[in-house]
Amino acid sequence: MLSRVANSIYWMNRYMERVENYARFVGVNFNMALDLPPDVDEQWGPLLTATADNFLFEEYFEKTTREDVIYFMTFDKRNPNSVVSCLYEARENARTIRESISKEMWESINEFYLFIRSTPTDNFRNLDLMQDFFAEIKRRCQLFHGVVDSTITRNEAWHFGRLGRHLERADKSSRFLDVKYFTLLPDIGGVGSTLDLMMWTAVLKSVSAYSMYRQTHAALTPMNIVSFLILDKLFPRSIAYCVRQAELSLYAIAGSTPERGFSNPAEKAISKLRSDIEFTNAEDIFKTGLHQYLDNFQSLNNEVDSAIFDMYFDAKPIQSQVQGTMGQYQSQNGHQFQAFRLN
Repeated sequence: MLSRVANSIYWMNRYMERVENYARFVGVNFNMALDLPPDVDEQWGPLLTATADNFLFEEYFEKTTREDVIYFMTFDKRNPNSVVSCLYEARENARTIRESISKEMWESINEFYLFIRSTPTDNFRNLDLMQDFFAEIKRRCQLFHGVVDSTITRNEAWHFGRLGRHLERADKSSRFLDVKYFTLLPDIGGVGSTLDLMMWTAVLKSVSAYSMYRQTHAALTPMNIVSFLILDKLFPRSIAYCVRQAELSLYAIAGSTPERGFSNPAEKAISKLRSDIEFTNAEDIFKTGLHQYLDNFQSLNNEVDSAIFDMYFDAKPIQSQVQGTMGQYQSQNGHQFQAFRLN
């Protein structure tokens, strides 16, 4: 497989996962707003801070109003992480590798893009229409992932896609928890109160984790919720599960397994991250500080992404145990570049 193709598959899946998660981020505040008492104002700034979009937002808007934040996170093309921007990038990646993906994948992502492009922004003045719109975004993203899993051979292309999807999901799951951290209670005495637990419940609902959580935990406590969303090895949106699935795909690309030991820096980085999570418990996380732990995880997750880029997508020749050959190819804009072809 050409590294150019692998890179496009990897980022197509990351962008599609990011689209779904940005819809879920807005859902966090929708769920919180429904549960907040009348004397507590809605807070939309925490979404921008948790996603690290706050600095760019401040360049274009004066206040973090609901309308401006939702527009910026959904339709604003000046924001490279907005739903429209990410969906456009996902579609462009899919378009350039149509010969390597299924017909159903292309149709799913193209129809999704046309749906978003045709949606009038005036709908954001109606709360019911907004909620239906973001629910539809999540449904179409889940449809796309279902099409991928049911129409693609479990080869290198599939593993690169699963690798990108789960690294992105792990990052965004950590940021969902950070939304709770950046959402301020009326006073410090509210920590542990009914209002505080309502906010924690909103986080669970926003990642579709509430039902599964209630099946395994009797009480709604911050300790249990954090343990479920970070350390649970069976729930598909927990950080531990996502990192493990990404690790398995990364090793499968090289034709190996984690049990045999790492053979390149990317495998070493992701295995070390998985091991750190595996030997952590909720008490350790709260002792470190939830925000500090999540911030450190996001940095380590980014290091894994950088190591994957250096290993498989960079233009320079790669020296490793992965067998392949370098070749001269042409990019989308006509420039010549070198790429690594996996044997």
